Amino acid sequence: MAQETTSNCCAEGASQCACNDPGAAPATTLGRMDTPWTNGVVHTSVGDVPQVKTALGARDHLGSAKVRWDIGRSQYRVPPGLYAVGEPGADAPLLVSANYKLSFDHLRRALSGRSAWILVLDTKGVNVWCAAGKGTFGTDELVRRVESCALDQVVTHRKLVVPQLGASGVSAPEVHRRCGFRVEYGPVRAEDLPAFLDSGLKATGQMRRMNFGLWDRLALVPVELTNGGKKALLVAAGMVLLGGLSASGYSMAGVRTVGLVGAAQVLATFLFAAILGPALLPWLPGRAFSVKGALLGLAFFGGLAALGTSPGGSWLHAGAWVLLMPAIASFVVMNFTGASTFTSQSGVLREMRLAVPLQIAGAAVGLGLWLAGLFIAGGH
Repeated sequence: MAQETTSNCCAEGASQCACNDPGAAPATTLGRMDTPWTNGVVHTSVGDVPQVKTALGARDHLGSAKVRWDIGRSQYRVPPGLYAVGEPGADAPLLVSANYKLSFDHLRRALSGRSAWILVLDTKGVNVWCAAGKGTFGTDELVRRVESCALDQVVTHRKLVVPQLGASGVSAPEVHRRCGFRVEYGPVRAEDLPAFLDSGLKATGQMRRMNFGLWDRLALVPVELTNGGKKALLVAAGMVLLGGLSASGYSMAGVRTVGLVGAAQVLATFLFAAILGPALLPWLPGRAFSVKGALLGLAFFGGLAALGTSPGGSWLHAGAWVLLMPAIASFVVMNFTGASTFTSQSGVLREMRLAVPLQIAGAAVGLGLWLAGLFIAGGH
């Protein structure tokens, strides 16, 4: 079962693989072998299928932690093709996944102790949900993989279990018409797959419900801290440099007393919104994420004022932060729209068209007031 092979079929750039080239003859191996998450092959009439481990190793956990912080996220991929869990036969279930490795890892771990086939689509390293919206987890790619991997010769049934979150990209009738396989939509979460398979591919209402609980929301925070943090640091650095401006010339005292304080307030507002925004999302007033963020920014300003930590050393600077903090927080919280079950693609686009100009205007007027405070008596 665990036969060694030197074939690197379905690796990035491999042209001889039937899964990569629909016109090619059946290859020796229908997936990639030289990875730490494979441990052998399963022989089929169309070639050898790599057998994947269901237990995640230290390297898998490290990779998961890194992509949570957006380190190498775009390259965290599984070569597309056909893979085996356990020792699947011709009647084993056939599950479809994206080639984002975090999605693939969740799937193989959920199948521990079972035998199944996994068809990995080329979603350009994007998860199922987002790839379905982008069109890479879609009907064309699914049909292409079914045909190029000769799945009609690997399994006797004609059922493809597609993740429910990929439904927006896959047309079940079209898939059946073009390749003869019927699409069955699986549960939202991979951990529900064992019960789904045991019930004869029947999903309960709970399996169909996509929750967006506290842990799901907080899991998004590290990526936002990494991506948004870079922009926040640039803005903070600008505040430090501009803080030395005054009517009497450039002052290092102004850098220390105004610039550094302004930078600290930018970073504090960013952290406040990036962490508490998703954590408090269901309870923040309003439906639009931009509104929720703006209110959070106002609450942060009010909290600082109530604690006696004035967000501004003058009335101009106080007025500036009344605008800047909500603008920053609004933008940060709005970044979570694409990962939430509370929104739709059309709704997000509509919100951005309305919110982004207001965020820019608020930030521009706020910055103007802050700069004016540097040159008017009492600004420092």
